[in-house]
Amino acid sequence: MILRTLYDESLAQASYLIGCSATGEALVIDPNRHIDQYIQLAQSKDLRITAVTETHIHADFVSGARELAQNTGAQLYLSDMGPVEWKYTYAEEAGAILLHDGDIFKVGNILLQALHTPGHTPEHVSFLLTDTATADEPMGLFTGDFLFVGDVGRPDLLERAAGLTGTMEVGARMLFHSLQKIRHLPDYLQIWPGHGAGSACGRTLGAVSQSTLGYERRWNWAFSIKNEDEFVKEVLAGQPEPPFYFAEMKRINKVGPALIGTLTLPLQETLDQVKVRLMEGVRIVDTRHADEYAVGHIPGTINIPLNGSFITWAGWLLPYDRPFLLIADAAEVAQAQRSLSLIGLEHIAGYLPIDAINKWEASGNSLERIQTMDVATLRQRLQQEHIQLLDVRGASEYAAGHIEGSKNIPLGYLERHLQEILTDRTIAVHCQAGTRSAIAVSILAAHGFKQSIDILKGFAAWQKAGNPVEKNTL
Repeated sequence: MILRTLYDESLAQASYLIGCSATGEALVIDPNRHIDQYIQLAQSKDLRITAVTETHIHADFVSGARELAQNTGAQLYLSDMGPVEWKYTYAEEAGAILLHDGDIFKVGNILLQALHTPGHTPEHVSFLLTDTATADEPMGLFTGDFLFVGDVGRPDLLERAAGLTGTMEVGARMLFHSLQKIRHLPDYLQIWPGHGAGSACGRTLGAVSQSTLGYERRWNWAFSIKNEDEFVKEVLAGQPEPPFYFAEMKRINKVGPALIGTLTLPLQETLDQVKVRLMEGVRIVDTRHADEYAVGHIPGTINIPLNGSFITWAGWLLPYDRPFLLIADAAEVAQAQRSLSLIGLEHIAGYLPIDAINKWEASGNSLERIQTMDVATLRQRLQQEHIQLLDVRGASEYAAGHIEGSKNIPLGYLERHLQEILTDRTIAVHCQAGTRSAIAVSILAAHGFKQSIDILKGFAAWQKAGNPVEKNTL
């Protein structure tokens, strides 16, 4: 048997290729939209992909299962568990075989058994793997977003991201019973999860790529709670805000992702075209590092640096129903386009190369700059004048400790709460270390709040300097 993990750092997402060396057949579990990586890996191992499946309807990326199955001629397997409103609507059209609790299928000598493990989502299944060429007992369990290293999948997404009121507690109770369902399985069972640290599909995911059931039973907090009500309370507490785009991902993956094929680089825009776009209210994203953006940028643009957090904040801040532009050179545009396709953001109307920013200024147009302030200066000014302190961290971070008098609006929600921002005073914006606040100040400036200042190194620097901190006063 051949087993390979393919891990996408930008999504903190794991997918798996399992191959039978005796027959040359292979299965892919939870593929993302970059299907070429699975095809190339299979070919390099003299395998052909004959089966494709996924553990559930994903919320944080567009599934590649449909496209991979179509491109390789593989059989698609999809869950048929859960209520009708959360079943795949494209399954029949795609020729999928529907799976129920306990169903088995084989890929060469490899046997997969579907276990219904709801909680994160109602239709969620995990897959027990047995290599029948060498054993008659399972080797491991592909747990998707049910069980992670050190954590479990969050059960609140259907309510908080997709708007299905009343599903949060129900999901938490399902999750508790799913954990009881696998308690009897052997300690040595390998656990292969669908996500690692950095994913918003859980709260405290470990950075280790795999574990064993015995280890998780001993050290994972979720297994230590034996009372159902206590578990429900704990699993729902302190979950981070789910990005807005999660609801769109759920919809796309349920009805069937579009087949994208080869991506074509968007057209380069002229400065005159960009001026028109700005007047039309088109969102334009400057992808440079925050420090470069702060020194000088085209007014009306916002800053989302092309780094490891790019997908997350693009999903929060870019529209799915309208075109947007990027400021980046061609190679970076291609990189951004490939990343954005993972979450279905495909309406890139064009791009402007970085050197156009200097040309903008040279042609007589002004550049804007971001004001910054260190925490020592902030404390002095707070004693001398009325400043609105804006904390753009998550609600749980704010509850754990914040600056007295600060207002908490998590970055992803900022544009929906602009009416709460005071216009008659300086706005000092901070996050934990400075990444989110830089984006927030760019958004505020684009909406006309020119008096906003980015607090360098954020709350971490404030706390490190020994300044007073309030706690637990949401």
